[in-house]
This record gives sequence, structure tokens and C-alpha cells, in this order.
Amino acid sequence: RSRLQAFGGGLVQAGGSLRLSCAVFGLSFDEYAIGWFRQGPGLEREGVSCINKHDGFTYTAPSVKGRFTISSDDAQNMVYLQMSSLKPEDTGVYYCAATAEDYGMGMFGVDEVHYWGKGTEVTVSS
Repeated sequence: RSRLQAFGGGLVQAGGSLRLSCAVFGLSFDEYAIGWFRQGPGLEREGVSCINKHDGFTYTAPSVKGRFTISSDDAQNMVYLQMSSLKPEDTGVYYCAATAEDYGMGMFGVDEVHYWGKGTEVTVSS
């Protein structure tokens, strides 16, 4: 079974909201930072937000700050990405990912990911 399973994507109109969920299996939140990446059509995969319990911070990319909020339910081993005021440019496949790298502050990079979940597709219509 995959260590991470993302779900909750769908089709939404611009201005709408979605909540993505990431189920985490067998990974300790104290050891692994969990983050969300996205890949828009024809674009490179980019980091969106992450939660790092080990170092005690969350990070949200400037492009989505104020609209997206990451949270976790430690008891349920779940990480969520609440997305509001969605824009067509938020369209893409969203992935949850985990790293145990000591990457510093901010968002960990694609090349620092230890585990990827399968993506969930988000489409924002104008």
C-alpha cells in the first residue's frame, strides 16, 4: 500500500472551494514533513504548502497564501489542504508528499521527497 493517498479533487468554478485530504500510512509526523505539490498543464511540479511538526512550522507558497490553508489531524494521520477563492490557474494535479530530509525552513523541494502519493486532479473553470 502507498504511504500517502490523496483525494478530494474535482471540478469547481472560479471563486469556489475544495478540501484535499492526504491519508498518511506508517509515517510519523514527528519524523516526516508532509506537503502538497501541484502540476498544472505544461508546467513543472511546484510546492504549494507543507507542515513540519519536527521543526514546528507550516509553509504556504506566496501564490496561494491567504487562499490555501494546510492542517493536520494527528490522531487520524491526515493532512488537509483547504483551498478557497480558487482561480483557473490553480488547475492541476495535486500530490501529497513526505520527506524526512533536514531541508531547513520553507517548502521542501521535489528532489527532497521520499514518498509521493498518487495525484488528485483539480479543475477550476472560469
